[in-house]
Amino acid sequence: MLQEFKTFIAKGNAIDLAVGVVIGAAFGKIVSSVVDDLIMPPLGLLLGKVDFSQLFVSLDGKSYPTLAAAQEAAAPTLNYGNFITVLIQFIIIAWAIFLVVKAINTLKKGEEAAPAGPSDEVKLLTEIRDSLKQRS
Repeated sequence: MLQEFKTFIAKGNAIDLAVGVVIGAAFGKIVSSVVDDLIMPPLGLLLGKVDFSQLFVSLDGKSYPTLAAAQEAAAPTLNYGNFITVLIQFIIIAWAIFLVVKAINTLKKGEEAAPAGPSDEVKLLTEIRDSLKQRS
C-alpha cells in the first residue's frame, strides 16, 4: 500500500492538485483583502457611509448598536453585510478561475497532436499482406 501511495504522489495530477490548492488559498486571501480593504470601504461611502461588516438583523426582536454587542448578548443574527462581502469575493474568484480555465482550453486547442501512426503490429501485418499479394 505504501508503494501505491508513492506512485500516486509521484503522478503529476496529485502534485498539480496540491500546488493548485496552495495557490488557491493564497489567491483567496488576496481577494479577501482586495474586497475588504479596497472595494467595500468606497462602496460603503457611496451608499451613505455604510459599514458592511455591521449590517445585521437581530432575530430576537431587540436592538443592538453593533454586531459585536449582539454577539456578546448571544443574540441570533442574520449578518447580511458579511454575506454581501463574501458574495463579492466569490464572484471575483469565480471570474478569475473562469479566465484561467478559458486560457488553458485555448492553449490545449493549439496543442492538439496529429494522429499517431499505425502500431508496430499493424505495420507488420501490412507487410505480410503486401508480401502475400506479391506472391500471388
